[in-house]
This record gives sequence, structure tokens and C-alpha cells, in this order.
Amino acid sequence: MVKKICLVIPSLQAGGMERVMSELVVFFCTLDHVEVHIVLYGKNCEVFYDLPANLVIHRPEFVFNDRLRFLHTFRRLLYLRREVGRISPDSVLSFGEIWNSFVLLALRGLPYKVFISDRCSPAREYNTLHTILRKILYPGAAGIIAQTEKARELYAVRFRHKNISVIGNPIRKIHSGNIPEKENIVLMVGRLIRSKNQDKLIEMFLSINLPGWKLVLVGYDHLKQNLSETLHQIIARHNASDRVILTGKKEDVETYYRRSKIFAFPSSSEGFPNAVGEAMSSGLPVVAFDCIAGPSDMIKDNWNGFLVPVNDFTLFQNRLEIMMKDQNLREIFGQRAMNDVIAFSADNICRKYFSFITDSTH
Repeated sequence: MVKKICLVIPSLQAGGMERVMSELVVFFCTLDHVEVHIVLYGKNCEVFYDLPANLVIHRPEFVFNDRLRFLHTFRRLLYLRREVGRISPDSVLSFGEIWNSFVLLALRGLPYKVFISDRCSPAREYNTLHTILRKILYPGAAGIIAQTEKARELYAVRFRHKNISVIGNPIRKIHSGNIPEKENIVLMVGRLIRSKNQDKLIEMFLSINLPGWKLVLVGYDHLKQNLSETLHQIIARHNASDRVILTGKKEDVETYYRRSKIFAFPSSSEGFPNAVGEAMSSGLPVVAFDCIAGPSDMIKDNWNGFLVPVNDFTLFQNRLEIMMKDQNLREIFGQRAMNDVIAFSADNICRKYFSFITDSTH
């Protein structure tokens, strides 16, 4: 008997949430007797990732008009309800802390099991409308997938839901490739937004001022914050264009993991940072803030990297400097990181997702 799985997400643009959904798509499409559909319903239904030929992709035919925002949001809701009804899936999986309420509202009253997963920090605060919608709609989901143990604890209290499973993100294996040797590069990968503190990282790196080292920031502007302009100004003020590199959006990010020696991640708010896992998979030791959820599920302080109390930039700089100066420590931490992150392999994580959303007891 064929199982129908319907994945719903606003788009598959370049991003952490979208990358995880694409990994699930690829895995589900390899399974026998499974028919996989994905419904895109956002304002811009972009597809950045390579998708299997046997995936059925659904997109709205009408263009979203921001000047008629309320009307077109309602049209998207009706589109989503109609399209899922046509598919008639055994299970629906939705990603996105704001979007999950939209999906649950759109599918309310239909006879389909809808599973949801927030993809940001579980401590995130929402406006009054979204807080009310989540409180009303989340308990009606067939199940909730939390990315970390901390998230599960918070959701159990907040939503009083009995079916919550902790499943981390699938971490891609970054292979060694043909890079002859690593360079003295401190790498950060992530969208350019204030909570990721790329500006502070630049200042810390330049304060350390070790000759021969470069800081490479891979990422692009997001949330209309236009942070790249600020970062370029900091670099120009320090006359550091030869030491700090902003690459913008890159499809070949694996090359940067392979070339680098350290991964720095001073983000103050995360759900489950894919970039940290990918860095560890490539054998990079990581210096990261111990924000409320995410890094501590992968990094063990002073074992395979350094965890620093959130917003303690002085200690973060100290730990980064220690790592930059100690090659032996980098190699030990990097090897341990590569071994420890195997638990989050794509195969292991995707199987957990499949089992959870297709378990007939839900």
C-alpha cells in the first residue's frame, strides 16, 4: 500500500529550515511505496535546492500582491486547503514557527494528520495575535517535533501536548574533497542578521590580530536588516579588506568548510544551527554561544569545541584566540566533533522523522 506524505513550507529558498526540508524530501523519495508531495505557498515560491524527479511539486498559479496583502493571504490559505485536499495525504508535515499556525488554520476540520515543527529558538516571543493562534491551534496538531530537549520541555508546558518528539536536524557529511591543506581561516556561515552578531565577530577577530589569519563570513542579507552595509563599513574603518571577507550567498559552501580551520558562531538565538553541525561534520572545532537551544545538543564544552555564555564577548574572544593559537587543540577537538556529530547523520534523522509522522498510533 502506498503512503502519501505531504510536506508544506512557504518556499525552498536558501536557508536552514528549507535545507532540512529538502533533506527530508530527498530521503522520503528513496523509500518504496511512498508518494511524496510538497506544497509551496509563500509570497515567493523559490526553489534553491536540487529535488528528486519523483517528487510532486505544487505551487500557486497566482502571484502574491503585497498591495492586496490580506486578500492574497486569504487566497493562499484557500489554495493550501484545496491543494492538500486534492492530494489526500496520510500525513502532513509543516515547518515554520509563524507558518505552522497558518497551515493548521488552513487545514482545520480536514481528516489529515498534521505534524508541525518550529525551527527557531523555543524562547522566541511573539506578538499577541501569533501567541493566541499558537495556543489555540498547536494542541490540535497530530504531533509536534522539537529540535532540542529544551524545546520539548518548553512546548510540553506551553501547549500541553502529549505527542512531542525530539528530533535534531539532519547534518550533511562534508567530505574532504581535493583541498591539499587547510588555510588559516576562521569561518562563519549564516544569514546576515543582528542576532548572529557578525559585526561583533569581526571586531573580536581584528582585536586578536594574529598575522596570517583571515575571517570569512558566508551569508546574505535577511529580514530587511541590510547588515552587509554595516559590516563593510566596519571592515573599511579597520582597513581590513584583506583580512575579513564577505562572500555573500554561496552554493559551494562545502569548499569553505574544507579550507577553514575554525568555525566561530556567536549567534545569540537559535533553534538548531545546521551550520554548526556541518562544520563539526567537516572536522572543524567550534566556538559558539550557549544559547537557549541548539549548540549544546551538539557541542560539549572543552571536549569537541567551546561553549560560551550568551553575549559574553570577552570570553568568546578569549576562546577563539586560544583555538587560533593551538593547532594540537584544534586537531583534537575537530576529530571529536566529526565523530560526535554522526548521531545527526541525514539517514538517522530522516528515518526518525518518517517513523514519527507515519506511526499509525498517532
